Amino acid sequence: MLARQRVQAGVALAFMFALGACSQPLSTREKGTLVGGGLGAASGAIIGSTVGSPGAGAAVGGAMGALGGGLVGDQLQGLENKASHQQRQIERQNREIRRQRRELKALKREPSRDEDGEEY
Repeated sequence: MLARQRVQAGVALAFMFALGACSQPLSTREKGTLVGGGLGAASGAIIGSTVGSPGAGAAVGGAMGALGGGLVGDQLQGLENKASHQQRQIERQNREIRRQRRELKALKREPSRDEDGEEY
């Protein structure tokens, strides 16, 4: 009975730390790790219960799921970062195009001059 209470206290403590770490929005990598770990632990517990060891199955499945979820989340976050960078470049180029268009309009309004600076 005492061992079970320690396990429950450990799980509760880990859960508190996990919730405390969520004070900021999770990154895509962190979401992937969390979802993968949860799904892996659940799957591992189900598979482990058929063999008679749901705790060990949950631990192994959780670790493997977290690793896989973290890898997938990392790849997705890399794609998000790349898309964000490209969007910033597009916005910067659009600002430069608008600036050049304004400059061309201003130049078209000015009278034409020859090399000596005389209007023609």
